[in-house]
Amino acid sequence: MAERRGRKARTGVVSRVEQLTPHMVRVVLTGGDLAELSIGEYTDHYIKILFAPPGATYPEPFDVGAIRETMPAETWPVIRTYTIRRWVPEIPEMWVDFVVHGDAGVAGPWATQAKPGDLVRFMGPGGGYAPDAQADWHLLAGDESALPAIAAALEAMPSGAQVKAFIEVSDADEVQKLETPSDADIKWLYRADQPIGRQLVSAVRELDFPSGRLQAFVHGEANFVKELRRYLRVEREIPMSQLSISGYWRQGMNEDGWQSSKREWNQQVEAEQGA
Repeated sequence: MAERRGRKARTGVVSRVEQLTPHMVRVVLTGGDLAELSIGEYTDHYIKILFAPPGATYPEPFDVGAIRETMPAETWPVIRTYTIRRWVPEIPEMWVDFVVHGDAGVAGPWATQAKPGDLVRFMGPGGGYAPDAQADWHLLAGDESALPAIAAALEAMPSGAQVKAFIEVSDADEVQKLETPSDADIKWLYRADQPIGRQLVSAVRELDFPSGRLQAFVHGEANFVKELRRYLRVEREIPMSQLSISGYWRQGMNEDGWQSSKREWNQQVEAEQGA
């Protein structure tokens, strides 16, 4: 079950920005309130970053509730959710990776223009998944949006653990070097002009499942996640207790639209497929 944290807004400071691939930018945060955070229990820890609309300024101390009560809606911060790619507590330092598609969206363009010293407001962390040392084997599957969490999970796997990982990206230029102490079979799937997630669904369906107890992490675009949930939950009859599976985003919607409809979507999926 996902961990619920307080809604307090915190502050981090950009220390560096790295272009990982043509469409993935890493923003590293330090300072600010990071020393107060408790991170490390989960590999899918996430934060909700607050982006000010152009021209909007806020009184101090920064308070999201007060802003919503006293300021026009068009000035409210835009909220976007991002996985913590890595947490380095001794600094402390937080890595956040952003998928960037030109000028589209809010967070991607911000990440490409971020520079050391910029302040970042965020809420969290939350989270709910970590590799289970008692599992006989692990399945990791996702698109670019799930890549940071999959990479963090691979790093946290027990030594020698059996892992089957499928990661779908647009093309070979988006491949990253991933490290893991596990015995991981990592397959990169190149989407090209195919629908998002089609290759992931095919790859998981065609997988010869090892014997023993499975723990699965499947995240990304909601439509392919729905298909894989049906396959794992209904056709393979894997208990939900062994699955971390949810749509991070839905094609054709921004995060505001997806978050406002996600509960209804999930309820419909559960009714169709079983909880």
